[in-house]
This record gives sequence, C-alpha cells and structure tokens, in this order.
Amino acid sequence: MTSLIRIVGLLFACSSVAAAEEAWKPAPAPLATRWAKDVSPERTLPEYPRPQLVREAWLNLNGLWEYAIAPKDAEQPSQFAGQILVPFPIESSLSGVMKRVQPAERIWYRRTFALDKAWAGKRVLLHFGAADWRATVWVNGRRQGEHSGGYDPFSFDITEAIKPGAEQEIVVSVWDPSDAGPQPRGKQVSKPGGIYYTPSSGIWQTVWLEAVPEAYIPSLKITPDADRRRVRFNVDAIGMSPSDRLAVKVTSVSLGDEARHLKGPAQAAAIGEALELELPEAKLWSPDEPWLYHAAVSLVSADGRTLDEVQTYFGLRKVAVGPDDRGVTRILFNDKPLFMFGPLDQGFWPDGLYTAPTDEALRFDVETTKRLGFNMCRKHVKVEPARWYYWCDKLGLLVWQDMPSGEKSVGPGKGEIQRMAESAAIYEQELKAMIDARRNSPSIVAWVVFNEGWGQFDTVRITQWTKKYDPSRLVDCASGWNDFPAGDMHDIHNYPAPKSPQPESKRAAVLGEYGGLGLPLEGHTWLAKNNWGYRSYPNREALSDAYFDLLVGLRPLIASPGLSAAVYTQTTDVETEVNGLLTYDRDVLKIDADRLAKAHAKLYLPPPVYETLLPTSQQAAHEWRFVFEQPAGDWFAADYDAAAWSTGPGGFGTQGTPGAAVRTEWNGPEIWLRREFELSADQLDKDRQLVLSIHHDEDAEIYLNGVLAAAVKGFTTDYVQTAVSQEAQSALHAGRNLIAVHCKQTGGGQYIDVGIVRVKER
Repeated sequence: MTSLIRIVGLLFACSSVAAAEEAWKPAPAPLATRWAKDVSPERTLPEYPRPQLVREAWLNLNGLWEYAIAPKDAEQPSQFAGQILVPFPIESSLSGVMKRVQPAERIWYRRTFALDKAWAGKRVLLHFGAADWRATVWVNGRRQGEHSGGYDPFSFDITEAIKPGAEQEIVVSVWDPSDAGPQPRGKQVSKPGGIYYTPSSGIWQTVWLEAVPEAYIPSLKITPDADRRRVRFNVDAIGMSPSDRLAVKVTSVSLGDEARHLKGPAQAAAIGEALELELPEAKLWSPDEPWLYHAAVSLVSADGRTLDEVQTYFGLRKVAVGPDDRGVTRILFNDKPLFMFGPLDQGFWPDGLYTAPTDEALRFDVETTKRLGFNMCRKHVKVEPARWYYWCDKLGLLVWQDMPSGEKSVGPGKGEIQRMAESAAIYEQELKAMIDARRNSPSIVAWVVFNEGWGQFDTVRITQWTKKYDPSRLVDCASGWNDFPAGDMHDIHNYPAPKSPQPESKRAAVLGEYGGLGLPLEGHTWLAKNNWGYRSYPNREALSDAYFDLLVGLRPLIASPGLSAAVYTQTTDVETEVNGLLTYDRDVLKIDADRLAKAHAKLYLPPPVYETLLPTSQQAAHEWRFVFEQPAGDWFAADYDAAAWSTGPGGFGTQGTPGAAVRTEWNGPEIWLRREFELSADQLDKDRQLVLSIHHDEDAEIYLNGVLAAAVKGFTTDYVQTAVSQEAQSALHAGRNLIAVHCKQTGGGQYIDVGIVRVKER
C-alpha cells in the first residue's frame, strides 16, 4: 500500500501543476451536490477504477490538464486555453470550464507525468474509462491510436513511447458532434430542454496508467452457472509462451463488509482454454443477499513462477423467463418468480453532468434506491463507470442496462427506421463494447436494446444477436412504443398510471416506464421556473398521495394479467425535469423514505385476492342517477333526494375517449352521479382494504355515504385503482350504501366510471 500511495503521489510532483491547483475552482452552475466540496485537483476520483480486474501498480492521471477548443480539422494547438479538471466533461461545472463544444470543434487535452523507477522493465498501459466520442492519443509526440465509442473503456500500450528517466507528455483530442452525429449519445442534445439534457463531451471517466509484465492478462470473461454451482473463466493473455498456464483460485466470499476466507487449490488450464471451478455449497447472489466471491487469476510459467496476477470477483445467480405455479409467464430469478421494481435512473449530476463528483456520490444513489425498497433500477440510455456497477454488485441492486440511443426516432406504433449504414455499424460496435465491458457484473440482469423508437432498427436481428452473445441475461427488444416478437419481454410505457401488457408464452409482461409525477422544490431546481413533469403537484403531500395511489393501481396488475416488472420515472430530477423522487442535488427526498419502503415491500408479497363489491360499467352496464347542472345542497349525502335526476347506464362520456366504455353521452363541462348498492356484513370484515376502480377524464371527487373517499386529478386512459380514505371506509355499513361522484372536464375526450374492489392479503 505504501508503494501505491507513493506512485499516486507522483501525479502532483510538478510545481507548475501545484500552482495551477491553487487557482482551480468549479465554474458557476445553477446547482451543485453536497459532494462538490470534496472535489479538488489533488483528489479527483482517486479510487481504483476497474474493480473486476485489479492490480497494485497503477497511477491515477485524474486532475488538472491543459485544454483547448479548436476547429475540428485543425492541427494540435501550440497554445492551450487553460486548465480543465479531468475527468469532468468540459460542459460541466466541476471541469472548471463549463463551455459548450460545437460539432465543428474538437477538444484538446495535455498533461505531463513522471513514472516511478520501480516500473522500469515493465510494460506501461494507458487506460481511459470513457471519452465521448472519438478520441486520438499521442504520448511524447508519437500517435498511439484512435478510439470511437462514448461509453466503453479503451487502452493503449505506450511502452515504446516512454522516455526513460524523463518527464512524459500525453496529448488527447476528442471530437463529439453530440446530436449532430451518427453515434449513440443517450439524452445529450445541443439544445437541452424537457427530457433532454446538456452534452458531456470529451474525457468523462478516469484516466490512469498501469504497469504490467511482458506476459499479462488484459481481460477476462466470467460466466456463472447457478444450476451446477460452477463458474467459468475465459481469460485473455498477451505475451505468453505456449507452455504458460492460467490459474484461478477463489479466495473469499463476502456479504457486505463481512468476508469469509476460503481454502482450496488453484485450478489450472492451458492458455486459450476455459477454466471451470466447482462451488458445491455456493451461496447465490440476490438483492436480499448479494454474496460475492473473490478470486485471484494468475498467469503461471512452466517452472511455476507467477508472471501476472489480477484480483476479481463474481456472483452466482440466474435470471430467466418461465411459468409460475399458475402457468403465468414471469421473470424468474434463481428459479423463483421475482417482481422487479425500481426507478428510471438517468445518471446525471448538476455539477458533473455524466460524471459523479465522487465515488461516495455514486454509492449514495445506489444505497438510496435500496433504502427506499426498490430491488432494481433501469439505467436509462447511459452506461456508468465500472465502480457504479461495483456498488450495485456489492449492495444488491438489480440493473436493467439500456443501450444508449442515437440517430433519428420513430413514433409510437410506427415500427422502426432504416438506419444509415455508418450509424448502424457504429451502434452495433458500441452495443458489443457495452456488453463486453460490463458483462461480469452479477447485478446486470437485462440488456435493453432500444428505447421508445429512438434509433430503433433491425429490432429482431439485433435482439436475437444480443441474446445469443449473452444468453446469461434477459434481453428487452424495445422498452415502450414499438414492440417486435423478439426477446424475453413485452415492454410498454404508460404515463402516469400503471398498465400491463398480456404475458406471452415465452415473454414476460413489463411496464418499462410509468409515473413521472413532478414537484419543483425552491432552491433545489436547475431553473427557477418553467420546470417540467408529466404531471405536476403543488406540494410534497399532494405528490405523496398521488405516488401511493399509483402503487395501489400497480399491485393488481402483478396478479392479473401477470406483470413481472415496473419502472417508475425517476430517481432524481434532471435539469428541467422535476419527476425525481430526489431533487437533482440529492438534498431532498420528496416522499418519506420509511413510507416508501413499507409500501414497496407489499409489491414483493404474493398477490392478494381481489373481490368486486361494486362493479364498473367496463364489462356491463349499471344504472346511475345523473345531472349536468350543479345540484343544490349536499348532493353527495345519503339522505339527499335525487328523485328528479335522470337515470342512465354508465359509463358517461364521449365516444373515442381512450379506454372508455361509453353508454350514456356526456359532453358538457361537468357531471354529478349517484348510485346505491348493497353490502353484506361479511364484505365488511376487519381485514378489508377498499380501492376504487376508476376511469376519469378529468378531475373527479368520489364520496361514500357522504364522506370523501378520494379526489383525483388529470385523466387516465384506462381503468386504474385508487385508495379509499379510511374515513370513507368506516362510513360503509351492512345494507344499502351510496356512492356519489362529481367529474369535470376541460378539453379533449371525457369519461367517468367508478367501482369498488376489496383487497385481502393471502
């Protein structure tokens, strides 16, 4: 460890860099997180960046570099504009620059470094976690190569360019056309607004050096086999002799911070051969118990010398699609149905954009997601640094990983586009690179190939290729909008209320996005005004009530038709979007954490029994009394005389309103309804929990025996379930009861119909 600290310390040896450190400060930004104060040139993401392939001899190159913005086709500049804090995107506050780069421009970086004398005789590798998008690298004036791909790591062996005993120079140029180019870009656009955000150009993940022997291990692939309690290692090696061997030894198993050391011989194989280890009493990795096995992978010479060794970890787990005990197709995790529920996670930061300010900040997002009772998240059209997946692996958070989108889009129900040949080739190259770089993380259980028609092309072929390339995970052909008969799930989006497609014989039913409930909190927003949400609320109490109402409607879908997963939009606010459970600066959780965790826990229980007490008119007509003009007095009271009201069958509205079953036309601004119904004493037992089955367009108030049962805002496009207030439940009694409804409409379609359902836990 002492040598490691000494090596890292060399990064800041130069007096010119030290002087620049004193002058660095974040650029003024609308918002910052609490971790921004912990960022400094001498301590910029100092953690080892590659947790699944660890060596001791490394040198972190994060910190202050020189930078310049120049025309795209210009030569390397002779003068640089100033300092930039790497690896923060140039558009970010924490870079210290916060400048936009145009498609016709290129970013240039330069820095110097010194190598430890202990590295003499070793090969030196230069690693980049990621640079968006096309990077070219020179060391001591010698061109090392070019890499295209904004989300995957890349490396160069710079040994031949090193000058012994001298100061070394690195120059990097990066071109990022953002949304003017053919490359995957996720939500980065040149004109941010709504659901699209500020670009993150240039170097945005850790840059580092590594010393390796002449024969070394550059990469490995770990494939778990939970059924057989085995794990397979495919290890790459460079510079080896035909007589060299590979060896793998499992050293310990850990749960959280507790580790148990294991004893056993190393298993060996010839170079190029897969190596399998048996773990007969292995503990399976799961969100509740994220057991991780730690292993040493070695390259060994014929005479028994260890030529190279890396440390890694893995988890044994299995994910598949199959029937439950009722024959409903479900997502099965370790051979058991597991409802997967979590937020849409954009991975943006107000101070670092694509780059979290610290490793503690990365961990915070994962820990908070778990603390709120979620067991998964969907990483939305962005790929994270390896350490984010490490925290998911360690803390037990399932990940659905999106492939970042790019190119033009196609609308809902419109199929797919004909992608340009260059763009298609880039997409497929970067899809493969994403899988290669992250496939060893047990937390990743699904690859999401396309999102909402964004750049969607050759859907069936791409999906089938992905499944063949990585059969150990689920593949989602398209999250929302344009489904094709491929992959492991049929995924729909519905805002704001939850909805479910029908499970199929070989595909599970998935709600890839829903919710989007918005609340801007003063002092915690990117903009002072003009913030955006799918549906907005005036305060935290109203937001909380609406969120838990959506959960009431979500749970029945798990029982029927058989929903396997749902994704709520979203983890945090992002720039002008205020749909987050957390504010963008992560300072305020908008809904009480304990209440969230308690409500979410119910989603993982066996589905309850649902009994209809008052049927809606969705399947059959039911008579109501109604008027279109404001009635006098307490029209909702049980003893109110409504004999003069009209009678007619529900539901009430205009033809063509989505999801409606109109049997009586209502095309005015408001309607008042009353309906009597009978309840038995058995239907009112102490274990009852009542919900309304309601389709409303738009705002509605519902009363039971004169007591307000629920008030709902906006509109739905189908029947959803909404909780009944405890006061209204208590007002019900055996015998004759009354439901009264008021609905008002402001534009577009209109519809109202209400029923009552009893929910009883098994």
